[in-house]
Amino acid sequence: MRNGLVQLGAWAAATGAAVALAWLGVHAVLTDAAFEQPTALPLPSPKADGTPYSPTAAPEQPRSALQSEPPAPPTTPAAATTHPAAPTATAPPSRRPAPTATATSTVKSYPIPGGKVALDLKADSASLVSATPDPGWQMQVWNGPQWMRVDFTKDNQANSVFVSWNGHPPVVETAVR
Repeated sequence: MRNGLVQLGAWAAATGAAVALAWLGVHAVLTDAAFEQPTALPLPSPKADGTPYSPTAAPEQPRSALQSEPPAPPTTPAAATTHPAAPTATAPPSRRPAPTATATSTVKSYPIPGGKVALDLKADSASLVSATPDPGWQMQVWNGPQWMRVDFTKDNQANSVFVSWNGHPPVVETAVR
């Protein structure tokens, strides 16, 4: 009996040590990982005087060779071993600029029970900017060549946003069930 208890204690100690070591390793890796928070696309809102928002297009300028940054000089292994480099601060990861709306597109938001859908509506097409479900709701997106459907579901409830542009400007319909 005593021998069995000693073996059980040794097994429990070894298992506990393995679990603790694995947790510390995973924790150390995830703590040092840089996760960038998602950024929301700003949606147009009416001006203070009640007139609708009309975005102005900012012309994109291509980067020329003079505007690009010079490449960093290569380091040799010998130089790195004889002269240790001082730690340097790294710049935070650059964020992509928010897409600018052009004169022919409009970003509109459609809140329905279960979530919110933001669409970029153009003269002859539409594209999904974002679809965010409310807490506890599930979201699913279907795309076709000239239509799109976003569903928010919870239990036996299903609410949808439909967009179609088959030979006409996009038409948006919501279905709340």
